[in-house]
Amino acid sequence: MPLPGTVQPAPTGSLGFDADTAITANVAQLFAGQGYAFCVRYLSLGHGQRRADLSTAEGEAILGAGLALMAVQHVRKAGWSPAEAMGTNDGTNAALNATAIGFPPGVNIWCDLEGVNQATVAQDVIDYCKAWHAAVLAAGFVPGLYVGANAILTGQQLYDLPFKHYWKSESKVPAIPVRGYQMIQTLEPAPVNGIGIDKDVTQTDLLGGQALWLSTQKE
Repeated sequence: MPLPGTVQPAPTGSLGFDADTAITANVAQLFAGQGYAFCVRYLSLGHGQRRADLSTAEGEAILGAGLALMAVQHVRKAGWSPAEAMGTNDGTNAALNATAIGFPPGVNIWCDLEGVNQATVAQDVIDYCKAWHAAVLAAGFVPGLYVGANAILTGQQLYDLPFKHYWKSESKVPAIPVRGYQMIQTLEPAPVNGIGIDKDVTQTDLLGGQALWLSTQKE
């Protein structure tokens, strides 16, 4: 069953959060009442959502509280070694899981690029990212890239990827030349409403691009 709402560009300056904890309807309402506009929750690496990751019911609760919603796929443990075939597999699973949850075409689905083995050559990372992007795009979603610590690639190499949506982590990471970032993450050291989160703020990038979220609110 499709999730409610429509795909909309995220207005500049919107405050949101990402969390690796299931969000109940009550918690979603608390965040909405505190001025948060959106939430980013997790897709599993494998085919089929793990219990702790985003479900249809949770998505409905988040959207029902008035928060917009996007999803990011889990990354492997630090020290992983990307490859093209892995990118195809991960991207395919991200798209299948997002579809099963009920996300409509056109929404941003984010790839989490961080913790790459430092012995990895840049081309292997590039091949992974391109394959992930192609798999998610082929399913009708709009791929985005979260740039975290130890992503290996330079700013120019990141920009040269086919992504048009970039999300900056709280870590020290390269600037994206020409385009820049559409979301900026900051560390939230203490739990908020009983759960651990990172805060995120949206912005329009240098080329006029914006994150694309699912929302039940009027534009």
